[in-house]
Amino acid sequence: MYSETTRSITVTVKPVYLEDQSSPADNHFVWAYRVRIENCGPETVQLLRRHWKITDAMGRIQEVTGAGVVGEQPTLHPGDHYEYTSGTPLTTPSGIMVGSYQVETVEGERFDIAVPAFSLDSPHQTMRLN
Repeated sequence: MYSETTRSITVTVKPVYLEDQSSPADNHFVWAYRVRIENCGPETVQLLRRHWKITDAMGRIQEVTGAGVVGEQPTLHPGDHYEYTSGTPLTTPSGIMVGSYQVETVEGERFDIAVPAFSLDSPHQTMRLN
C-alpha cells in the first residue's frame, strides 16, 4: 500500500494486477486500485476534481482530469473516510501512477491533496538489475 497525507487528509492506494482482464500477448495489462481518503483534520471538505498522471514502462504519459471520482464528489467531515475502486489499462507490463484531488472547505477555500505515486507491476514485466 502507498500512503500520503496533506493537511490532515490521508490518501492510501492499493493497486492490484488483474490477470483475468489482461492479455499479455496483445500488450493489454489491467490494474484495479483501491483508494481510501481519510479526513483526520478539523475541516469538512468536498472532493471536487481529480488529476492523474499515468506513465507506462516506455515513459509515455497519459493525463486524466475530471470532476470527482467514480461519478461522485464526496463530502468528508472530520473523522470521515471515503473509499472507491477504479482501474487503468496499459500497453506495457508495468507503469506508475501519481495524482491529486482538489477539495474545497465549507468556507470556500480550495486546495490540492496529494495522491502518492504507486507502482503498477505485473508478473509479465522483465526485471533488470542495475
